Amino acid sequence: MELVRIYECLCDLTRLRLLHVLGQGPLCVCHFQAVLDEPQVKISKHLAYLRERGLVTCEREGKWMIYALPAKPSPELRANLACLQDCARDNSVFSRDLVRLKKLAPQPPSSAGCGCAPVGRR
Repeated sequence: MELVRIYECLCDLTRLRLLHVLGQGPLCVCHFQAVLDEPQVKISKHLAYLRERGLVTCEREGKWMIYALPAKPSPELRANLACLQDCARDNSVFSRDLVRLKKLAPQPPSSAGCGCAPVGRR
């Protein structure tokens, strides 16, 4: 993977937050909406940007699109994602995202708003 493409993706806070949350496992757009507290249009736009550049993958499950980090990331991407996880550890925005994500896990699908499988049950 071209290093410049990775850094182009990392220069936006929303994309950093998406990648950071995806470090916990695959998610659908409705989960990103709840965690980041951002509108679906904004999240989908950034996910498409990341997907076009190979930083995330996408798979259809029924009518939902499930996003994940690549199963076999390039060494450059792996190193930058590890750095993101380390740097985000003490940042309140990223910490708050993980707290919100953990609150989603025990909830039934209907409370997530889309009817997809709950986080952690894929």
